[in-house]
Amino acid sequence: MKLITFISEENQTAAEQYVQSVYQSVIKRNPHESEFHQAVKEILDSLTPVFVKHPKYMKSGVLERIVEPERVVSFRVPWVDDNGNVHVNRGFRAQFNSALGPYKGGIRFHPSVNASIIKFLGFEQIFKNSLTGQPIGGGKGGSDFDPKGKSDNEIMRFTQSFMTELYKYIGPDADIPAGDIGVGAREIGFMFGQYKRIRGGHEAGVLTGKGIVYGGSLTRTEATGYGCVYFVNEMLKFKGLSFQDSTVVISGSGNVSIYAIEKAQQLGAKVIACSDSNGYIHDPNGINLETVKLLKEVERQRISEYVKHHPQATYTEGCQNIWSIPCDIALPCATQNEIDEESAKTLVANGVKAIGEGANMPSTLEAIEVFLNNEVLFGPAKAANAGGVAVSALEMAQNSMRLSWTFEEVDAKLHSIMKNIYESSVLAAEEYGYSGNLVVGANIAGFIKVADAMMLQGIV
Repeated sequence: MKLITFISEENQTAAEQYVQSVYQSVIKRNPHESEFHQAVKEILDSLTPVFVKHPKYMKSGVLERIVEPERVVSFRVPWVDDNGNVHVNRGFRAQFNSALGPYKGGIRFHPSVNASIIKFLGFEQIFKNSLTGQPIGGGKGGSDFDPKGKSDNEIMRFTQSFMTELYKYIGPDADIPAGDIGVGAREIGFMFGQYKRIRGGHEAGVLTGKGIVYGGSLTRTEATGYGCVYFVNEMLKFKGLSFQDSTVVISGSGNVSIYAIEKAQQLGAKVIACSDSNGYIHDPNGINLETVKLLKEVERQRISEYVKHHPQATYTEGCQNIWSIPCDIALPCATQNEIDEESAKTLVANGVKAIGEGANMPSTLEAIEVFLNNEVLFGPAKAANAGGVAVSALEMAQNSMRLSWTFEEVDAKLHSIMKNIYESSVLAAEEYGYSGNLVVGANIAGFIKVADAMMLQGIV
């Protein structure tokens, strides 16, 4: 018995040292990339028990390989505005890991985009995609181009220039981009048109999030928001809770947020707040979704215009204080690190019961610790946010088979995938001694599948 204890302690120390050494190597080799460091640390903090139980992963250098992208490309994107002025933006594509299948991940157009942002998103995508059970690897791309305030023609010229470089690195069996912040159906359409112009033919499977009339999938628009709510609903059911009659605060008012609002309302919740990058609205009577859709999907207006339609609502400049509104359920669906430690403490003090991360890494590491220490149900992004890429993979399948599934068929598959992600995260957490901790469970469940595939494929 003493020998077993000694070996176990020795394995524990070796695993801890291994994980720490890999993390320090990431910091050293990627200086000043704070978002990437954060994403790597969040994963690695969960994996020590895996290396204790399976030292084979250490011997084969799986972790050293998985934190290093297989390929990162950076390129300039020159374009001309409506006044004839020339602009130059920077484009990126991080092809992080292809152990499970072709690279899959969105393209983000936002002024904040840089190498660190793209690498953090691509790294997260590896494990998110693994959790879906679909045969897709992890990647991400984007540009520091800001589509806000640009005309359709300016956006078309930019996206055509962007695709003129990106097309060299993508393909239906190699890398399949999709949308993300700043990239919706309009941008995907322009990119797809340019890809066809260069390559010839109609390779529908090269992009997902396409328009329905040329190979897109029903439910793709709704998928990330719906999927987040489906995942949170599984968490709530486990504790005997539900969305019915719950108050919900959802940050953002883009694609993810709109359809998280829609599904939460369908399940009987009262959504009382949402936001955009300028500020947030609070409607104690419940957000009118049709107004939000009108402002954001049709008129492309700021969320502040909502109060003109609904005078009982209030608008507040700045986004951070949206988390000061008391609620039962909070769904951060806007951007990374929008919930910090103080916001988390405020949510807990106001009695929040569950958090579902609809955006990528919207809670800081300190905020997550606050939620877990106070036994708040917490759905991490790589699990709760996986609905979008899951339906993207279903869109790829439909393109390959040259057929289309109904909205109800895709929605049912999405619901099943999100339920499976929840269950696999729960089981992994229990197996490795972290019962109820879905952060650890999702990280381990996603990692093991990728790690096993990498080992089977040799040192590549």
